[in-house]
Amino acid sequence: MRLWSIHPKYLDAKGLVALWRESLLAKKVLEGKTKGYTSHPQLDRFKKNANPLEKINSYLHSICDEADQRGYCFDRKKLVPRKTRIRKITVTQGQIDFEWKHLQRKLFKRSRKCFWKNKLIEIPDVHPSFKIIKGGIEDWEILESG
Repeated sequence: MRLWSIHPKYLDAKGLVALWRESLLAKKVLEGKTKGYTSHPQLDRFKKNANPLEKINSYLHSICDEADQRGYCFDRKKLVPRKTRIRKITVTQGQIDFEWKHLQRKLFKRSRKCFWKNKLIEIPDVHPSFKIIKGGIEDWEILESG
């Protein structure tokens, strides 16, 4: 499961659809409607905030917004209506930097067009549900040694 902290506009079609599906699964986990993934570390940042369901719904609405921009048809009926103001979840700059490099490696293999388009971006926008704070990579990331 990868719940990107970077803005979904940088994902290719395959990545955006995967993010939608994985985020819906995260919503089910937070609702207590599935037994799998209950201890997934990427859910912790939703769980440690007040009203995690409100946070994941806001996260999902932003994914739908990006899908709408692209002319895709994601089913918003699966979501609770959007709240007008929701406090953002914090994400560290180190995490954003890590995810950006990780995404670019994936896109280089999967979607060169997206890779080259993103290559022009010096500082990526974050997902609308997040705000950046100082700090390194999250402890739950698995770093390649070497």
